[in-house]
Amino acid sequence: MSQHYKFVHACVRVKDLEQSVNFYQNALNMQISRRRDYPEYQFSLVYLKLPGDDFELELTYNYDRKEPYTVGDGYSHFAVIVDDLEGSYQRHKEAGYNVGDIKKLSGEASGGYYFLTDPDGYRTEIIQK
Repeated sequence: MSQHYKFVHACVRVKDLEQSVNFYQNALNMQISRRRDYPEYQFSLVYLKLPGDDFELELTYNYDRKEPYTVGDGYSHFAVIVDDLEGSYQRHKEAGYNVGDIKKLSGEASGGYYFLTDPDGYRTEIIQK
């Protein structure tokens, strides 16, 4: 019998929880959907999601972490779509976020994408809808 699977969240570990929450709220308009603090185990979880979407990004913060996490060479990116790629790009550039150049795949007249990097080095691909 076939099972139905649905992605519900992805987790990234962050060094500065408030800085990361502010980044995702301000850069991508994500909203906190829930927060769980476990001081007895010295970590907190903050779940963010986009309005109207069920998928959550889980930020895991370990209280005793002093050094930044290594993103590694296996991680590539998350991806979101946006109605106005140029407007989004300008907003991110003006806010001083770490953004790459807008690129298009060869042979494509419209569309395009760029990468936005969060304070911990995790990248989000912003794609023209």
